[in-house]
Amino acid sequence: MLLGDGSPTRHLRLLTGHSVQVRLIAMDADASLNNTTGGPRPAEVQELQPPLLRRQVWLKCGATTLAWAESWWNQDEAERNLSNREQPIWLSLTQGRSELFREVDGLALVTEPWLEEGFGEQGPFWSRHYRFFRQGKELTVIREVFSPALERWLGEAPRRPLHATS
Repeated sequence: MLLGDGSPTRHLRLLTGHSVQVRLIAMDADASLNNTTGGPRPAEVQELQPPLLRRQVWLKCGATTLAWAESWWNQDEAERNLSNREQPIWLSLTQGRSELFREVDGLALVTEPWLEEGFGEQGPFWSRHYRFFRQGKELTVIREVFSPALERWLGEAPRRPLHATS
């Protein structure tokens, strides 16, 4: 789930047998260069052409909240690609059947009270951020945080900091 380059929303649907409901939290202009709700912005956001738009969502399958996500977009690209704000990004981007490339840029363990409240579980929570590219150009930066509830389908995951191996 963390390192895969498939669609997380598709994986959630396949794992749970439920469709993924997107609950839009916010989709607004993002002029902030500082910290955001999910912590400091991924450095890769700086590669996007301003003005920027930031979208935040909760992802649910059935009654269970399984992920929180935020994404940053050039505002014009967001207009072109996110016409249905309640639809998962992967569906929006692949409707035209254009080729996309995903690059995972970072993994982290995060602990935030608002995530614990949203998931109804204690942290830390596994997180990743990645970029989508289309025709060699960065399209969006996405950060996802996953609920430990996924362990029901995927098995138990260690929740301790990653260590470099030599």
